[in-house]
Amino acid sequence: MSDYDNAIFRLATAQEAEPEDYTGEDGLLYCGSCRQPKEAYFPEGKTIFGRDRHPKECDCQRKRREMLEAADREQKHREEVERLKRKGFTDPAMREWTFGNDNGKCPQMVKARAYVEQWEQIKDGNHGMILWGEVGTGKSYFAGCIANALMEKEVSVCMTNFALILNDLAASYKDRNEYISRLCSFPLLILDDFGMERGTEYGLEQVYNVVDSRYRSRKPLIVTTNLTLEELQNPEDTPHARIYDRLIEMCSPVCITGENFRKAKAREKMEQLKMLLNRKESL
Repeated sequence: MSDYDNAIFRLATAQEAEPEDYTGEDGLLYCGSCRQPKEAYFPEGKTIFGRDRHPKECDCQRKRREMLEAADREQKHREEVERLKRKGFTDPAMREWTFGNDNGKCPQMVKARAYVEQWEQIKDGNHGMILWGEVGTGKSYFAGCIANALMEKEVSVCMTNFALILNDLAASYKDRNEYISRLCSFPLLILDDFGMERGTEYGLEQVYNVVDSRYRSRKPLIVTTNLTLEELQNPEDTPHARIYDRLIEMCSPVCITGENFRKAKAREKMEQLKMLLNRKESL
């Protein structure tokens, strides 16, 4: 055996002793803390390169190793979640749309939690949602909670809107198919504020292309919209009918009836300002 092989073998089979370690009656090295052996004999009296024993983890060593492995897994998990959020959110504010930050005023939020909890079945069954309701009731927040929770499970999600999609398509004329294919590659695609994009012939055609491609990918789609269910079911013309029919076939409508978030926030800010102004006057 070469000197190099000997060195490698010594590193693999030698057990480093701590000051408090001791040799037991069986001739093995024991840990001075947990009193467990840090060595074990080879079976049936076998020897390897003249040694009759090999290193063995004591309880202390096992716990240290498991802690280091857990910390390493957690670090890699956080790095992956951060990567998914950078890739999947078009607005950094969406990172704050989480179940933990929810104010509890949306009765339908239980459905968002259930969507995440049943994700494997949701994904396999290709179950999407159309989130509709009055302005400011938390439809986007509802969808954002799902996106954040799935990303925490290391599921790749894209949450965007058609205004951004149309701008990207216009800027990448030659790569439209590749761009749409990338959107369809996400296990979950969320289209926010559907119906707010410009209704030009070109715009509607691209909206249909994205929706139809997602339909053919057989992957879940969530859409938030200020359109009413009646408007979705009774489109104004053929181009809109093509789009809406696809959406209704792909997604189940869920009416969001929470309190108007924007009005509530405006009232809260007004009250805070009043308190600050009154405090100033009392000084």
